[in-house]
Amino acid sequence: MNKTKNWLLVLLCIVLLIAAVAAWWPLNFESREELFEIPPGTWERRMSGDSIAILPEQVHLALGVRDILVLRNSDSVPQIFGPTLIMPGQSFKLPFEQASDYQFVCTAHASGQMTVIVDAEPVAGWLRLRWRAANVVRALGVAITSVN
Repeated sequence: MNKTKNWLLVLLCIVLLIAAVAAWWPLNFESREELFEIPPGTWERRMSGDSIAILPEQVHLALGVRDILVLRNSDSVPQIFGPTLIMPGQSFKLPFEQASDYQFVCTAHASGQMTVIVDAEPVAGWLRLRWRAANVVRALGVAITSVN
């Protein structure tokens, strides 16, 4: 019984150490851009009745970290995002300066809508730990749905 308590205490200390490092470790990214690409053949597939999900319904960004949405149209037809017409081969960059939820018309979505959720800057401490944990949960959710 004593060995079990010791192992649980060691495990708890390791978890707390990992959480402390995640809460205080600096956020380093090469770019503040989050790129999403509309692949070639999207329009043709959609017109043939294929219900494809090429872009996420919700995009999560964070001020000071990833706060510039970049959409690249690699399809052969123009796409509309909000009030912007993105021609084939073009990219569109949209920087965000305020944390909020934004709704956009988006012809690359079957629903015709895309939500961009911009979180406040994940400053060191609890906010950064929570931001990192949410990203891990989202990544695991995407990985699990892509396997099924």
